[in-house]
Amino acid sequence: MVLVTNRSPELHTPKPGLKITVFSDYICPFCYIGDARLNRLRHEYDLKVNWCFLEIHPETPAEGMHVSKLGYEDAIWKQMVTTLHAMAKEEGLLFKIHDFTTNSRSALLLAEAVKRERSELFYELHNRLFESLFVDGENIGDRDVLRKIAADTGLPDELVERAWQESKYDNYLKQYHQA
Repeated sequence: MVLVTNRSPELHTPKPGLKITVFSDYICPFCYIGDARLNRLRHEYDLKVNWCFLEIHPETPAEGMHVSKLGYEDAIWKQMVTTLHAMAKEEGLLFKIHDFTTNSRSALLLAEAVKRERSELFYELHNRLFESLFVDGENIGDRDVLRKIAADTGLPDELVERAWQESKYDNYLKQYHQA
């Protein structure tokens, strides 16, 4: 038996490893763009990412609110949006006009549970959470929306509910604030 391959020996060289700790929130548009930039590094490095989730606007209600209520001055917000759109364009990302924000706590708890218990599905959920808010304009503070995202990702219902009920996931989020 003869094995024919079109791979050159150089392609078998392992990528250098790179360990990174990322503090992120699914309602942060800069985190969404940063995630895309991080993904580009995967072509050159064997990335090991330690995801640490931080809720950046815990005061935001789950039903969401207009971003003007976050307290940014109009001129500063307009400059941030201009910068965000330029950065998203550089990355080839779809980016809905960002005028709505929501509470991310339930999404963060869900991501933490999946990261620890179903790691093979983590990145699928992770990407869907960002895209749901920043591309589709969905309210990821709404647990029914999150249940649908989780189901589309293949997550079992019991894991979703445990993410929101078991205190250990909340404790992990609290630890990230101390890091």
